[in-house]
Amino acid sequence: MDHSQAPVLDALVAYHSEKQTPFTPPGHKQGRGADPRVRAVLGDAVFRSDVLATSGLDDRTSSRGVLDKAQELMADAVGADHTFFSTCGSSLSVKAAMLSVAGPHEKLLVGRDAHKAVVSGLVLAGIVPVWVDPQWDPERHLAHPPSADAFRAAFAEHPDARGALVTTPTPYGTCSDLRAIAEVCHEHGVPLIVDEAWGAHLPFHPELPTWAMDAGADVCVTSVHKMGSGLEQSSVFHLQGDLIEPEVLKNREDLLGTTSPSVLVYAALDGWRRQMVEHGHALYDDALTLAKSVRARIAEIDGMHVHGRDDFCGPGRAADLDPLQVIVDITGLDTTGYRIADWIREHHHINLHLSDHRRTSAQLTHADDERSAEALITALRDVADHADELRPAARVEVPDPADLRLEQVMLPRDAFFGRVEQVPWEKAVGRVAAEMLTPYPPGIPAALPGERLNSEVLHYLRSGVEAGMVVPDAADTEVKTIRVSVED
Repeated sequence: MDHSQAPVLDALVAYHSEKQTPFTPPGHKQGRGADPRVRAVLGDAVFRSDVLATSGLDDRTSSRGVLDKAQELMADAVGADHTFFSTCGSSLSVKAAMLSVAGPHEKLLVGRDAHKAVVSGLVLAGIVPVWVDPQWDPERHLAHPPSADAFRAAFAEHPDARGALVTTPTPYGTCSDLRAIAEVCHEHGVPLIVDEAWGAHLPFHPELPTWAMDAGADVCVTSVHKMGSGLEQSSVFHLQGDLIEPEVLKNREDLLGTTSPSVLVYAALDGWRRQMVEHGHALYDDALTLAKSVRARIAEIDGMHVHGRDDFCGPGRAADLDPLQVIVDITGLDTTGYRIADWIREHHHINLHLSDHRRTSAQLTHADDERSAEALITALRDVADHADELRPAARVEVPDPADLRLEQVMLPRDAFFGRVEQVPWEKAVGRVAAEMLTPYPPGIPAALPGERLNSEVLHYLRSGVEAGMVVPDAADTEVKTIRVSVED
């Protein structure tokens, strides 16, 4: 296929050159009706290209097939059989994938380190989750993706499961052995869904971890806005094999998606695919070289340790690591990642990626260069020099793995939509959660609807909030009260 084409972008050029006059949404009419103060911030180009997808970018019947051509090119670029664009983020895409595999009261094997979007899918669909435990590193208080053996054991206990879902890479950059997990699923004749939101870049350089389609996964969901050049909310899901019909996957996406997709998002996806096919290898040559340098320079800062393969990969841990996720252990500074991130934002206007009770991180992409890298290094050196200002840091009470693993006693849907009450957190011990309680980022629920709460997880969340943890999806974001099910 001719990857110099960009069908969505080309159609936008044609739309502008033809000087079409819309009597359709959007109501700003290419910016003419937008407040000049808004245009001064966003720019005229944003409004000019914010056009209707059908009866605008394409004709009323979509006979020019602009979107279909763009999706076909994306599928060809990464070696998938079918590709679908989503303008509602991978939070929607992963739900569409789940609903294509399992329905109400059917079982789906799910890694317990799944993103909150997966839990939302369970709630909406009434799917029965069979949780597969991650691989826990007790020394570093960190979870890596579940092993293939863990999925094999879950299938042995639940042979009626309709499929499996695994999240890889994690926000910490750690990856599962996808080939082995896919083989386990296919031995049972069921599909594997991979939430690869952090892996949009993986197909475009051989030194990056193996991506889901190459590993034999059936559906792969990627957030192009995370590690690629897409706009926020841009997501792509890929399909291969014959275990899921493309018509079913598209139907589920149509059920959940918007009828007013953003042409701006489509255009950025289209252009990113062309950029990666033509220049991706060279861009990631540079990015990987820069990441190696950044890692080495951070490692020289007193009190900081950069996690690499020796820490994260091996038996009982992850199978691979994305080096562009630079995870820095700051326990040597005797403070928390929360305080490090806040201090750097205040004093250097730099936003770090993921911070927890003992780590902070920087996400590098093909967009970074020596200038941005130097700004990061300068900020980290400076915060190390001022670490005494960030002490004493509040202690987060991180439970042992066994105490973190709550018992699922109700369907997530039943708990979420059932009768509920709000109780003081101290009185929530032994009660069934009716909401997600999710430290964010990375967005992996510590407790989810239908799980019976224990004292250890509640103390973890309360101490975390006091130390700077953010739990945005709780009804009470300070976690002083908890939404629980009313049990008869």
